[in-house]
Amino acid sequence: MILAAPLPMQPRGWQQAWRDSVRDPRELLALLGLEAEAGAVPEAALAAFALRVPRAFIGRMRHGDRHDPLLRQVLPLDDELRTVPGFGLDAVGDGAARVARGVIHKYEGRALLVATGSCAINCRYCFRRHFPYAEETAASGGWAAAVDAIAADPSVSEVILSGGDPLALATHKLAEVTDRLRAVPHVRRLRIHTRLPVVLPERVDDALLAWLSALPWPVAVVVHANHGNEFDANVDAAMAALRGAGATLLNQAVLLAGVNDSVDALATLCERGFDAGVLPYYLHQLDRVAGTAHFEVDDARARALHAALVARLPGYLVPRLVREVAGDASKRAL
Repeated sequence: MILAAPLPMQPRGWQQAWRDSVRDPRELLALLGLEAEAGAVPEAALAAFALRVPRAFIGRMRHGDRHDPLLRQVLPLDDELRTVPGFGLDAVGDGAARVARGVIHKYEGRALLVATGSCAINCRYCFRRHFPYAEETAASGGWAAAVDAIAADPSVSEVILSGGDPLALATHKLAEVTDRLRAVPHVRRLRIHTRLPVVLPERVDDALLAWLSALPWPVAVVVHANHGNEFDANVDAAMAALRGAGATLLNQAVLLAGVNDSVDALATLCERGFDAGVLPYYLHQLDRVAGTAHFEVDDARARALHAALVARLPGYLVPRLVREVAGDASKRAL
């Protein structure tokens, strides 16, 4: 396998690595030796949902391979412009589950805070690519409305930081919400859903680790990798550091056509993640958001792939195959 030019982690701040991300598809394709493909990138898809990819993530892509599974996750395609019945703007019912600004309460005992709309990488299959972040960000107003809503509901024992990506926020901003949550006696657990330790491992710095280590609750960090090639030595080091700070690490993936829709790819993802100390958690069927239909794998094939995974791997390495259905009391097992 020939990768793009090595892009090793440098001793610099994660904010600078973020600023250095590639935003022009022509530059992205040139870095991969695919300049001839630049004319096929649709401007309308790019205008609807911008491209953003950290250079370290590009460094894990295969040079010269138009069908590289990491590239497919980020490159705008004409397929995004198709109108497909059944694919809408809010596929998982976030709007109906809103209980306060930036607070989504779908499942018993758990409340999700939309901490920010920012991400270090724009994944083309993103289920919140149409989410109204400007009006629905929990960090607005110093988190007061979000934490007040949680404090008023004693059934909530677990708070989930999501987004966007919560680790896109500066660590002192994260500390603001956890400092407020310390005063809520019924909160027993904190969960953080983030892609940054995978796509921008520089984010796992000393300040973040000190914050995690000082939290008063058990913490689960749910990372998001869809392919084994997303792991490298720098990601491994970030995962080890998170574990050292006391976090339990889980991975959730999305089943994506052309990315990981084979038994070999899924098995490698589960095993490679576990090598890095991350336990497989969920394998999601695609959320049917407008612009993502070309990633969909039908349910019959999804079940067949999962059954083959069960036959191949020990049970603790097999994620649950699920779909999120608006209005359901939990993720729906398939």
